[in-house]
Amino acid sequence: MTDQTQEALRAESEVIQARVHASFDKQGLMRTLGATLQAVSPGAVEIALTPGPALSQQHGFVHAGAVSAIADSAAGYAALTLMPPGAGVLTAEFKINLLAPAAGRRILARGRVVKAGRTLTLAQAEVFSEGEGGEKLVALLTATLMAVQGREGVGD
Repeated sequence: MTDQTQEALRAESEVIQARVHASFDKQGLMRTLGATLQAVSPGAVEIALTPGPALSQQHGFVHAGAVSAIADSAAGYAALTLMPPGAGVLTAEFKINLLAPAAGRRILARGRVVKAGRTLTLAQAEVFSEGEGGEKLVALLTATLMAVQGREGVGD
């Protein structure tokens, strides 16, 4: 790979990261949950959440709504990284399997694009709890995301 090619890829990655960070910062729900972006690259995004009483359900585990929210956002932002400038992404459908209680020091959603299309994109998010024993898969989300262009209020 030439130096010019590497520099172009680095510049594109910086644009993608800035775009996703700017959009993420507009999300009131992610701010309310205390969720943070951990990583952004073409086709992949990681979002973290620190468990606490405000996010728990009656047994003390992180509520499925919070787990679903970060998984949906991770999948959606993974899709956005592959969209043209000015295009937005809206979730058309998602299914989540809750595999184990979400508990630990941190909950991490890793979203990735499975297949990107011009209008519809299929993405997945795996959600892990991080604790003493390392990472444990606690949920798996599959989402269909729709690219939206030219609609007021929907964009980057």
